[in-house]
Amino acid sequence: MAEGLKNNPRVILGWAMYDWANSAYMTTTAAALLPAYFADGIVPAGGYELFGRVYDGQTLWGYLVGFGTFIIFLITPILGAIADFSAAKKRFLQVFAYGGALFATSFVFVGTGDVLLTMGLFFLTQVGFVSANVFYDGFLPDISTPETIDRVSAKGYAFGYIGGGLQFAIASLLVGFHDSIGLQLVTATRISLAMAGLWWLGFATFAFTRLRETGVAQQLPPEHAASSIPIAYAKVGFGRVWGTARKLIGFKQLLLFLIAYMIYNDGVQTVINMASVYAKDTLGLTTSAIMTTFLIVQFVAFGGAYFFGWVAGRIEARPAVLICLGVYSLVAIAAYFMPAGEALPFFALGAVIGFVQGGAQSLSRSLYGSMIPEEASAEFYGFYSVLSKFSAIWGPLMFALLADRTGSGRNAILSLIVFFLVGGTLLATVNIEEARASRLRWSFEGAEARTE
Repeated sequence: MAEGLKNNPRVILGWAMYDWANSAYMTTTAAALLPAYFADGIVPAGGYELFGRVYDGQTLWGYLVGFGTFIIFLITPILGAIADFSAAKKRFLQVFAYGGALFATSFVFVGTGDVLLTMGLFFLTQVGFVSANVFYDGFLPDISTPETIDRVSAKGYAFGYIGGGLQFAIASLLVGFHDSIGLQLVTATRISLAMAGLWWLGFATFAFTRLRETGVAQQLPPEHAASSIPIAYAKVGFGRVWGTARKLIGFKQLLLFLIAYMIYNDGVQTVINMASVYAKDTLGLTTSAIMTTFLIVQFVAFGGAYFFGWVAGRIEARPAVLICLGVYSLVAIAAYFMPAGEALPFFALGAVIGFVQGGAQSLSRSLYGSMIPEEASAEFYGFYSVLSKFSAIWGPLMFALLADRTGSGRNAILSLIVFFLVGGTLLATVNIEEARASRLRWSFEGAEARTE
């Protein structure tokens, strides 16, 4: 089906360059600048009233990330199933990537008091970013083999960290030296947010020149002939997802991996989503200090992704992921005791986070890719994205609730240890070989998934 793409250096470079492209948004906008700008510049000093209650920036951002993710996760498996059925992974990737990049560029228009506008733009950008990643991840089994999948996945993350880091370095210089070039801090921040969107747009266009569609489009079943094309494909997508979801119950080891991943990834995503507001509201660090920390994370993570890809080649992917989760637990403890107002300890913590972040993410993706049927990779990565984003709801919500109820983000950050310990324990019980062998039992001819 995709034999011409497998282990092709030109194709792998193009695939990795999409991570280079979209990581600018994730690093500069979603992780670093926008949360801090939202908490410290967009939300008024006295908080923002919503549904009869006043929220501070840190709490409101936690609820936004959590509830926004809940809406997004509902659509991704259906889109993945449609893309597999119609052999349209690249087209779906392009539509959502370009849409997300354009919305990301629109953050240049948000200013103080534009709380609802910022929340709306962030939600639409996240729809584009998350959905595009489903189809991007879906290419991984198409362009690699079992012997190379860990290294190819690590290369994608490594390119993402470097690309995102370089763009973030430019943004950091613009924000850090705004006075020298005659810009206000708010103006420099807004320009930096727009630059991240344009970086995503430009390098994604280059990446798409190296990728091509895989698979063969299937004919719509006769029972959907009376429906319009969009409605017919939506019915097929929902039907395949529903059928696959029901049949997953019979694949115990794959299901156990997904549950383990959902739990420990919740901790990882909460660290990514809440680090900036924790540093701003709880530790009282400056925007410049936060941006420096994220730069450290990006460039250390580049080496970390390659390092753990190398480790996985020697001890397998699962033990390497478990090492990462153990380090994450220590990170949560260290963050709890982090002194307020001191940037150097936070820089050191950022370096540790960066080293394990690339390993945990890239190896989880490749480990899952080795367990799923190649002809339905976008659909199965839709499930992966669903669980990834569904899991990302609870960590930020728990963080927000604990910070709100206790009056401190320290108790909230310490609670993340639960996700790493429980998720890691479940991962250790997965029979990896059985899960990999089970992918041969799937068949996806027609509009329904079948199993042997």
